[in-house]
Amino acid sequence: MHRFGQIFAALALGLMAAFSSCAVLAMNAASAPGTVELATDSMVDEEFVRQRLQKVRPELPILSIQRSVMSGLWEVQLPGEQVLFVSGDAQHFVIGELYEVTDTRFVNMTEAGRDVERKQLLAGLDESDMVIFKPASGEPKAVITVFTDIDCGYCRKLHKEVPELNRRGVEVRYLAYPRAGVGSPVYDKMVSAWCSDNPQMAMTLAKGGAELPPRTCENSVAEQHALGAEFGVTGTPTLVFEDGHVVPGYMPADKLLLELGLN
Repeated sequence: MHRFGQIFAALALGLMAAFSSCAVLAMNAASAPGTVELATDSMVDEEFVRQRLQKVRPELPILSIQRSVMSGLWEVQLPGEQVLFVSGDAQHFVIGELYEVTDTRFVNMTEAGRDVERKQLLAGLDESDMVIFKPASGEPKAVITVFTDIDCGYCRKLHKEVPELNRRGVEVRYLAYPRAGVGSPVYDKMVSAWCSDNPQMAMTLAKGGAELPPRTCENSVAEQHALGAEFGVTGTPTLVFEDGHVVPGYMPADKLLLELGLN
C-alpha cells in the first residue's frame, strides 16, 4: 500500500477502535442535557473539563488533561492510548488522532505525545524484572525493549537475530506478553522461563521449541502483560525504542539496525 494510504488506513482503524470502546460515553453525554452546569467562558480550566466529563460518566478513567496544540481544544488522555479532543468550553468532544500538516508530510501529533509517555514508562521499569540479552563487551550502543511471547512464530524469528544484534552493540530487553492471557499455558511457560536459574538460556531453549521444567517464583509476568496495554501492545513482538516510539511486529536485524542508526 502507498505510504499516503497507509497513514489514512491506520487513522481509520484507530478511529474505529476508539469509537467501539467509547461510543457509550458519547451517547450518554448526548443523552444527558442540562445535568451539568455549562461553562460560559470560551476556554475553561482543566478541572472543569474533568468535572464536566465525570459528572456524566464518573467512572471515566482520565489519565491527564492538557491544552492541545490545536487552538481551542483540550486533549484528554484515557487508558489504552485513547484521546478525547474536547472543545474549549467542554461541551463537545471527538475521538481520534491529531495530525500536523507540514510542507512535506503529515505528522501524527497524538502519537508523538504517546512517545513521551512511553519513554517515561520505560524509565520507570526495573531491569531485574526483565530477561536481558546484552552485548558481550562494552556499553550498549542502543537498547530495545520487546514485548514477547514464547510461542509466537515471529518472536522466535526475532530471537534468532538477537546474537547479531548483540554483536552490533544492541541490548535486547524482554518483557513478557503472553498473548493468550494470564493463566494460559503460554503464561505458565513464560513464568517458568522467568523463574529459571538462567532465564536467558531458558528463553532461548523455549523459543527453540524445548519444553521447560515447570517453575514458579515471585515474578512480574502478569504485571508486564498488563503493562502492555499502557504501551498500546496488541500483538507480539512489539518493539519499543529508547525514545518511546513503538514498532509492532517483526523487524529483520538489518532493518532494525538501520532504524537505530547503526547500519
